Amino acid sequence: MNRETGLSSLLPGETGLVQGLWANGPMRRRLQDVGLIPGTRVECVGRSPLGDPRAYLIRGTVIALRDRDAQSVRIRPEPAAAEGGLWTEGRP
Repeated sequence: MNRETGLSSLLPGETGLVQGLWANGPMRRRLQDVGLIPGTRVECVGRSPLGDPRAYLIRGTVIALRDRDAQSVRIRPEPAAAEGGLWTEGRP
């Protein structure tokens, strides 16, 4: 059973579905503007050498988010077996 958690909990290669946002004001609007709305599939595609920020594939675009901002995006992680590799498609 998958539980709702923050987007920042995804490790590179893991995916999840957006369930909602806990952010308010301008940050909420920014997250919505980049496509983080309920039902959107998100994949963590990398992280900086120090771990923060992380890069996420959102609707075909890679966006970097700080962990504190990504934590306000509530997701439901997807099982690894069901994930087909959004980022690796067409790559060796």
